Amino acid sequence: MRLLQWIGMVWCLAALGGLLAGCDQRRFFSQEVTGAGFGEGLTLPDSEGMLRSLSDFRGEVVAVYFGFIHCPDVCPTALSRAVTVKQMLGSRGGKFRVVFVTVDLERDRPEVVRAYLANFDPEFVGLIPPDEKALEEVAKGYRVFYRKVPTGASYTMDHTATTFVYDPSGRLRLVVPHSLPAEQFAADVTRLLDEAGIF
Repeated sequence: MRLLQWIGMVWCLAALGGLLAGCDQRRFFSQEVTGAGFGEGLTLPDSEGMLRSLSDFRGEVVAVYFGFIHCPDVCPTALSRAVTVKQMLGSRGGKFRVVFVTVDLERDRPEVVRAYLANFDPEFVGLIPPDEKALEEVAKGYRVFYRKVPTGASYTMDHTATTFVYDPSGRLRLVVPHSLPAEQFAADVTRLLDEAGIF
């Protein structure tokens, strides 16, 4: 009987160890894409007309989001979540950068993008592709979908609503689903900052 109990205890400990190991393998709440072969070489004019690239933000965790200013709910929700994440980071909030890439070149003029983002955070950066070809190329580079959808006298835009996150060394690390709560997003950003030794 004691032998059976001992075997049972060993089996339980081994199973528990396996479960803990399985938990440890999932380091982030977001989808980890470290080493992915997409989302490279983002270089576009910002809302001030300056050419910006991801290398401008080395030393920061960068969240890249594709959207449009007339978006009724998804884009404002994503940007509001980013504001909350930055607040949750406390003193390290200045090391979290949001980069917004518009997919609506017809309406999203530089001054419009600049004013819109300032309503969320003046540190958010808006990028405006110079033409449809440039937009198509950058969207393809991120595997982002977008299309114009007529709505009577006007139109809206369907688009991918995920956020792409780079670590402070400039590597694409995470794809954040739109449904991820701010608390978990902030935990992922904190982990990336910890990895880089930024406290």
